[in-house]
Amino acid sequence: MTRPYAVKAKKTKKRPRVEEEEEEKQEVQIEEEEEETGGGDNDGGVDSPAAAEAAAADQLDGIPISRPVVASKKPGVIFLLDRASLEVAKVGKNFQILNSDDHANFLKKQNRNPADYRPDIIHQALLAILDSPLTKAGRLQALYVRTEKGVLFEVKPHVRMPRTFKRFCGLMLQLLQKLSITAAGKREKLLNVIKNDIGRYLPVNSRRIGLSRSSEKMVQMRDYVAAASDDVNLVFVVGAMAHGKINNDNTDDFISISNYPLSAACCLGRICNALEHKWKII
Repeated sequence: MTRPYAVKAKKTKKRPRVEEEEEEKQEVQIEEEEEETGGGDNDGGVDSPAAAEAAAADQLDGIPISRPVVASKKPGVIFLLDRASLEVAKVGKNFQILNSDDHANFLKKQNRNPADYRPDIIHQALLAILDSPLTKAGRLQALYVRTEKGVLFEVKPHVRMPRTFKRFCGLMLQLLQKLSITAAGKREKLLNVIKNDIGRYLPVNSRRIGLSRSSEKMVQMRDYVAAASDDVNLVFVVGAMAHGKINNDNTDDFISISNYPLSAACCLGRICNALEHKWKII
């Protein structure tokens, strides 16, 4: 019996190399689009605070700026928000800004008081200043924030601070890790960590004024700023913490503006309103 001849397969016509390269490009393009849109069955939702904060940080490579404020040669004001609660810790697999709502159990395990971790206070305080007519009129000379751990950073007057708390925490996380935040599409640093020596950044003719309810010197804010000379740069030091008071060792004056405890945002609102009344800013 003779061995049968092998059956030969049909020869396929070889495609040109150009067509193969085009198909490879289309496949790569499809993969990139799936990565950008989330791909597959992922609905793009954020379930945990850690994931939300990480997603917010990824989207904040550059932050937008508000309408450019025209530099004014008229008298201005400087704010220092002291003892802000902005502490970074690794919770699970991600680094986060600790807050009393999302990390209460974590803080209790670390024998810490959750009530001391209130980054929402500095968020509201910054919005109170940056949204005021005083800032929009170009009278805000400088704005500084000093954390409870002693990290000092500068906030430019024309920065547009995130409105939502999660995006704000993502911004602060990125700032404390990278030490600066630039404007979207530009190289200008809108937030920048600087050396913790506030005196070197203040003008020579500046007057530091600390505010605390514990002060025995009660003043009416409108009368207080009206009596101040326009040749002197007023520097208001306001606490951005839930409890306690600021250190008044380096202040020239230590005052109280109410018989009742005020939030940082409310206190800053009174200061801005008094200065707007003095400088006739409507």
